[in-house]
Amino acid sequence: MLFQANRHANKSANNWRLFFQALTLSTFAALFSTHALSQEIKLVSAGAGVTELVLALDAADELVAVDSTSYLPEHLASIAKLGYHRMLSAEGIMALSPTLVVGSEVMGPETTLNVLKQAKIEVVKLPSSADEKQLMTNIDTLAQLLKRTDQAIQLKQDLHQRLEGLHKQQQQLSQQQAQPKILFMLLQEGRGARVGGKGTAADTIIALSGAKNIADFEGYKSLSQEGILSLQPDVILLSTRSEQSDAQTDEQTAQALLKEMPLLAHTPAGKNGYIQTLAPQALLGGLGISAIGAAETLAATLLKQNQ
Repeated sequence: MLFQANRHANKSANNWRLFFQALTLSTFAALFSTHALSQEIKLVSAGAGVTELVLALDAADELVAVDSTSYLPEHLASIAKLGYHRMLSAEGIMALSPTLVVGSEVMGPETTLNVLKQAKIEVVKLPSSADEKQLMTNIDTLAQLLKRTDQAIQLKQDLHQRLEGLHKQQQQLSQQQAQPKILFMLLQEGRGARVGGKGTAADTIIALSGAKNIADFEGYKSLSQEGILSLQPDVILLSTRSEQSDAQTDEQTAQALLKEMPLLAHTPAGKNGYIQTLAPQALLGGLGISAIGAAETLAATLLKQNQ
């Protein structure tokens, strides 16, 4: 009887030990799962349009670095700046110990991205947005990665409303007898000005505004003052390849351009002072927040011009 009692006691003790072991293991598993879910995101954003979306999703606190094309407000000036998004350094990125690298479809080179992947860093490329559908898809993808799905809902609503507003302005401009003629010029230090034709980012912005890109060729082409004068643009848009936003006002930029190319003073744009600047980031990554803003500014100018 005593032997049976001891055996029963031992069995009961073993059962309790197994129970506590299972409880301990399940507790550790739950804690590990919670830690994994709440793991800190350390993001490198490589591309002006991508960084704009990160900021718009209220995810600036996840950023550890951005590429040189990205614009950051002054209060985020402490965030590291990497090189050009097409020529990233694996060593420079890995030194920051990121968990995630997100960039445009031209982010590279591939050798750098492969090194990052081998180091178990998640690398994601977002396609260039040619239309609203792709832009919204990119926002959803980024929001999932950054756990900002609620912010994505509001951002998509806001951008959709802005695009709808542009569509209405397009209809207003289309009712005019002559569609406004726009010329885009890219200014680069050490080179002559180049005019942006079809298929360029500037062409997308001009079309969004409801105007006509007067340059009917593909891509970029150098034109003389005489060539630009013959086109008689109603509005001239200017941008640079600078990585920093130009601190000059539109008026100062117009004066500088007319001083350098005095014949342009005889165009409708020059006579009426309709010479505007485009932020460099509006020309990168396809349809994005800056491109929409640039189109809104241009559309407002055109409607004012025709009042």
